[in-house]
Amino acid sequence: MAFNFDEVIDRRGTGALAKDGFRPYLFSGQPPVALPCEDDDALSMWVADMAFASAPAARQAMVDRIDRHPIVGYSGTSGSGLQDAFVDWCRVRYGWEVDADHIVTSRGVVPALYSLAEIYLQPGQTAVTLTPAYGYFRRAPTERNRMFVSCGLFVDDTGQHRLDLDDLASKLARPDVALFYLCHPHNPTGKRFTADELRTMGELCATHDVLLVSDEIHCDLLRSGLSHTPTATVVPEDTQIITCMSTSKTFNLAGLGIAQIVIPNDELRLKWANWVQPFVNPISLAAAVGVLRDQSGWHAELLAYLDGNFAHLKDRLATELPDARFSVPEATYLAWIDLSHYFSPEENLTRHFAESAGLILEGGDMFVSDAIGWVRLNLACPRSTLDDGISRLVAATTGPARSMA
Repeated sequence: MAFNFDEVIDRRGTGALAKDGFRPYLFSGQPPVALPCEDDDALSMWVADMAFASAPAARQAMVDRIDRHPIVGYSGTSGSGLQDAFVDWCRVRYGWEVDADHIVTSRGVVPALYSLAEIYLQPGQTAVTLTPAYGYFRRAPTERNRMFVSCGLFVDDTGQHRLDLDDLASKLARPDVALFYLCHPHNPTGKRFTADELRTMGELCATHDVLLVSDEIHCDLLRSGLSHTPTATVVPEDTQIITCMSTSKTFNLAGLGIAQIVIPNDELRLKWANWVQPFVNPISLAAAVGVLRDQSGWHAELLAYLDGNFAHLKDRLATELPDARFSVPEATYLAWIDLSHYFSPEENLTRHFAESAGLILEGGDMFVSDAIGWVRLNLACPRSTLDDGISRLVAATTGPARSMA
């Protein structure tokens, strides 16, 4: 490989949420967590950013921007090349012809979820999402005094997560439901929805006049050889589909706070423009354009390394935790592991692994329903870090403390 994904980078003292922010995020309002080690020695595999160095093209683009233009004042995207770079990326990678005039920006996909709830949902109206789900899909509407309801994915006999279309249809038909948050590919399960599934969901939303917001932030983190189908390409005549994408996950730029939101409907886009500040961090802008234009091969090598990490996890779990249920996901760098054979439903797995092994991960209690007994493990890390994490996971699941329980 031309790029070193085995390098272990010390993030202490950088304000990294992964390293220094796990207590307030994971354990706020709970009794203090007693780790078996110093906080600095805990192994962070929870928050969804990478332990790899951010993409070199982004780092170089940021340096070049400051060297070329020493003023970092209020900035927008006009003249930046972002729209053109994003249009080209979508055309080459997905065969999707995006109209540059339909692209707006947000300070991240999560801020966009909040803005969309506030702009397009009236008080008393309801948003729907598929569960298990990342917590912000519930928090975005409820923290804006809107309502929320979930539709659970089910696990079939092969261990794959499937849509319950009857349940989804009944939820979307409710008169109070006005917005559907679709996470595609899905976090935390890593499910990549098929064209038929996307078409069915799009048609259901159109039938019931429900705005479909497709969060596709993980779309470029697929297993090697797979491709992504944007929701908007399956029902292209439907302008009631909003697509959220970002370079943040794929190139490890989450702290820069920039996302592209595609809003084809003129009226909806005007509402967005009247509500959301159009300013963009100029350094973030340079980084995004830099990676969208990059031809170095870093992205392909990242995917190959992640493939190896997932295969390694699968092999070790099969040997050391044979009753864990795990399938290599089609997308994301997140492993979704069913440990319900080993733990009672009442056990808080986030706390258990922190206190038993100094392993910081997200248990099912951190997700919106349909997640009890599961844990999410971030595999975007050096292989040595992954091995340490698996060893801690196994020890805290099968060790003496467990056998005595």
